[in-house]
Amino acid sequence: MSNIKKVAVIGTGVIGTGWIIRFLAHNKIVYAFDKNLKLKKKLIIEIKRALPHTKKLFNKKKINLKNLKYFTSLKETLKHADFIQECATENYSLKIKLISKIGKFAKINAIISSSSSGLLPSRIYSKCKNPKRGIIGHPFNPVYILPAIEIVPGKKTSKAILTKANRFYKSISMKPIMVKHELPGYLSDRLQEALWREGLHILNEGHANTEDLDRAIEDGPGLRWSLMGTFLTFHLAGGKSGMKHMLEQFGPALKLPWTKLKSPKLSKKLINILVSGTKKQSKGKSVAKISNIRDEYLVDLLKLRKKYELKIRN
Repeated sequence: MSNIKKVAVIGTGVIGTGWIIRFLAHNKIVYAFDKNLKLKKKLIIEIKRALPHTKKLFNKKKINLKNLKYFTSLKETLKHADFIQECATENYSLKIKLISKIGKFAKINAIISSSSSGLLPSRIYSKCKNPKRGIIGHPFNPVYILPAIEIVPGKKTSKAILTKANRFYKSISMKPIMVKHELPGYLSDRLQEALWREGLHILNEGHANTEDLDRAIEDGPGLRWSLMGTFLTFHLAGGKSGMKHMLEQFGPALKLPWTKLKSPKLSKKLINILVSGTKKQSKGKSVAKISNIRDEYLVDLLKLRKKYELKIRN
């Protein structure tokens, strides 16, 4: 178990708020930072919206909101934190400057973890004091429900820090994926990006609408993916001989020009297709309403999955 009790969250957007909720659910003292004090009200509203789902998932009768401290001073935020989760916008210049300041104000032995979804840690921590304590801790939205966390080391990250980070994330009910070396986009986002790009091409060429493409995943491979990933799924597709037969049978199809790996231009036409399509799919429901439906489903799904995943993974 990890002995880290005091954590700082830098940035209170969607991801930062998700981290705050998960940390509070695991009895951490949370120091939240955002320059705009007006965002505190928005943060509290979102925390209260997500609390019922979080309580159900982690079997908590009560989550103490008094453990949340909100600051507009970075220096004050970091004064007592043993673990720092950075959640700023995905921009090299911004993150390098911010993490340099974090390194300056943080306790010398505090672990710094960036929630970046694809930037290289060696660049992000290039101007950080004591960069060996810097890692990527890439979560998945909603952070307070989904357990996966990609831990990505920089070139100077120490093994001791990786071990401590692994232990800490496990202590807040997460399932760390230890990425061996830094690479752009890490693991899951590389896979998601490929699917996203293909979807944009199909929309741009007028073959389907956003709901058609979502249904193609929701009612097809998405159901399998909730229990097993692409490779084990394909292993089963090979029948008795598994992956070996699958590659012999379907391997040649890799040479067919089905996919388009380059991104299409985000033209006004394509943007309109995406915005109008998802608005139509929402059927008048607010983002908060759909988020509640999603969270309720994910909590129930994770509880159900426990029954089956042990049979596959053990």
